[in-house]
Amino acid sequence: MSSSPLADSGAPRRVDDARAAILAALAPIAGRQQVALRSALGRVLADDIIAPFDVPAHDNSAMDGYALRAADLAVDLNAGAETTLTVIGTALAGKPYAGIVGKGEAVRIMTGAVMPDGADTVAVQEDVTVDGDRVRVPAGQKAGANRRRAGEDLSRGKPALLAGTRIGPAELGLLGSMGFADVCVKRRLRVACFSTGDEVASIGEPLQPGEVYDSNRYTLHGALSKLGVDILDMGVVRDDPAVMEAAFRDAAAQADVILTSGGVSVGDADFVKPLMARLGEVKFWRLDIKPGRPMAFGRIGDDSGAWLFGLPGNPVAVMVTFYQIVIDALQTLMGMHPLPPRVTFPALCDAAIRKSPGRREFPRGVLYRADDGWRVRLAGNQGSGVLRSMAEANCFIVLPEEGSNVAAGEAVEVQMFEGLF
Repeated sequence: MSSSPLADSGAPRRVDDARAAILAALAPIAGRQQVALRSALGRVLADDIIAPFDVPAHDNSAMDGYALRAADLAVDLNAGAETTLTVIGTALAGKPYAGIVGKGEAVRIMTGAVMPDGADTVAVQEDVTVDGDRVRVPAGQKAGANRRRAGEDLSRGKPALLAGTRIGPAELGLLGSMGFADVCVKRRLRVACFSTGDEVASIGEPLQPGEVYDSNRYTLHGALSKLGVDILDMGVVRDDPAVMEAAFRDAAAQADVILTSGGVSVGDADFVKPLMARLGEVKFWRLDIKPGRPMAFGRIGDDSGAWLFGLPGNPVAVMVTFYQIVIDALQTLMGMHPLPPRVTFPALCDAAIRKSPGRREFPRGVLYRADDGWRVRLAGNQGSGVLRSMAEANCFIVLPEEGSNVAAGEAVEVQMFEGLF
């Protein structure tokens, strides 16, 4: 067995240690494709984007006002001096003034218009007094005020966006501002997903005694869709080693990653871990976390095989482990760099929370604004099988390993669902 940081010692892993060890083992998938700009939202750039020209291409005005020479301005604020200039023309966005601004002259200019030759400063229209073709500018104007420099946004020949950037609306606009009609991105990550268990029924089938409808596959499908990966939905796999082995082999042949839910504990019908060990390797399979302690990570096949995340069977535990462990791993495989930071911030907890030291816990909460600042309350029943607590919540309350019981009114760290990825 490997002596790497991922070698399975059998002991539960702390969340941060597990996440760091997983990320250290992963490398972005190979493969790229050229896509139209309108189809690039959510994709990951395969190459640096180099600005083909300066943006903006010319010095231009940041405000409506008058373009002038700073050397002409009165600077004695105490005397209340003004500068009177002659208006010699107008510059509009897309229609520059063709002449040169000389001593004692000014040009009426609109926001975005190219700065006329000779002018270096814009006095905003609200500050000046206009009388025919004369404009009076008060003292105290700063040289270079309200002028946007050429290349202020992007400089020709310099990186505008780096490889590994996930393209959002702002990045689409930035690419459009440089005239890119298409862009080279990493191919989509392929993720196979299935639930396990004889007690799990697919939606549309009548429930038999002891059965429950499959919620985990739909939770994961939603999270994976939001992440922007290609999903291979393999349905429900029964608690039969031969059937499950066939599912693993099929998934590994088609996907980069396999996500399963259920079957990773130590019960008589929990076959995920032994099958992983026989078909590939188990890196680890327990976390110091609540909910979500039984979680397997490893590989099916050799070093080029599919990575496998065996998530717990309880619905809330599936979401907690996906949010806290799997997201970063998938984003790393997608080629995203750097990963979005995991942001937490303090809030006062409305009620007491019982906690045992030694594991990190993630109660579900509702963050809200009160007169005394941010507060958080528990979102209903906190059982790991009560998915309603996730639907009603908007954040995790993050209770660290070393912590113990939380008193009502005590400050806790919260992690918002929105923005996790």
